Amino acid sequence: MSGGGAHAAYQVGVLRAVVRILPRDIANPFSIYCGTSAGAINAAVLAAHADTLRVGVGRLTGVWGRFAVEDVFAVDWGTLASTAYRWLAGLAFGRLGRPLPPALLDRAPLARLLATRLPLAGIGAGIRSGRLHAVGVTASSYTTGRSVTFFEGAPECRPWHRADRAGVAGALSVAHLLASSAIPFVFEPVAVDGEYYGDGSMRQTAPLSAALHLGARRLFVIGAQSPISRAAPSSGSPSPAHIAAHVLNSIFLEGLDADLERLQRVNQTVRAMAQRGATAPAGLSEVACFALHPSEDLAALAATYYQTLPRALRFFLGALARHGRPDAGLASYLLFERGYCRHLMALGYSDALREAASIRAFLDRPERDQAAGRVGRTAPRAPL
Repeated sequence: MSGGGAHAAYQVGVLRAVVRILPRDIANPFSIYCGTSAGAINAAVLAAHADTLRVGVGRLTGVWGRFAVEDVFAVDWGTLASTAYRWLAGLAFGRLGRPLPPALLDRAPLARLLATRLPLAGIGAGIRSGRLHAVGVTASSYTTGRSVTFFEGAPECRPWHRADRAGVAGALSVAHLLASSAIPFVFEPVAVDGEYYGDGSMRQTAPLSAALHLGARRLFVIGAQSPISRAAPSSGSPSPAHIAAHVLNSIFLEGLDADLERLQRVNQTVRAMAQRGATAPAGLSEVACFALHPSEDLAALAATYYQTLPRALRFFLGALARHGRPDAGLASYLLFERGYCRHLMALGYSDALREAASIRAFLDRPERDQAAGRVGRTAPRAPL
């Protein structure tokens, strides 16, 4: 599951539809969960309730359906004014020992929410019982520049090291989830084992690789970004808010799409070689994949809910925009408000139901997974 701040509410809607689509005698079709950014938090909740997908999805629905910005970061006038003052003072007097704040927003409320509401001990219990094979959350190291997947899994799950990414075994904690979802400049970097980490979507050139390293041979991928933004072009130079939205869109969208294209090409190559009676090179095999993205532009949806943001945050975002006009693209990542999140969940639910037959065939009848590009020879259970 990919990231994108409040966009991750879309994933919950898709999962609600999956619960409805699957036969009731299938408690959980997933044995591996991988997530990045806000998707890492969703993955951790599902993994902590690996017994039954319905329970995990119910917990996510309850939280996302009641979300308010105040549950994620501090938005009172005092906190935001203090941050703004420290930024101005740091820019003006940095050489006099006044450092810039590490981030624009304080996520202490989210840290408290995760510490009190997320039963991470359920992950270990699920692995020991065999109901869960592994869960991985990806963060980007500011120290080494690598994409690091922290995972908790069965004994056969081994760490990995590549030129630009690595897998590190160990019990997952709230710190790992906060690190994976620390959007650059917006949220403060998080220290894990002596290194500082930010949002896992940064420099994540192969988002699908973590699941494959953990043993997956079938991938059910839920994106949280609209493939194409239909926002009307603006005249003049872009505002800081527009630039920030463009950067975040690049971080959260491009890596997953590129990796899905690579996977499709590998699958096509393996099938072509098999048809000719040739053996695929070592390390190459066909991987079944089903991917779902939002069918609507999430930034355009955010524009209709912008006024539901707390007044102090709207003022703060307006200061980054040209003539105080809000940038819905930037706001869409921070719109942890009930109306917007429920709209995204409803969108994910309807998008998945339109694909109900394909989802059912992919998850419930793996032996029928023969369609080109989307399904292939499979393992018994699918990762998410």
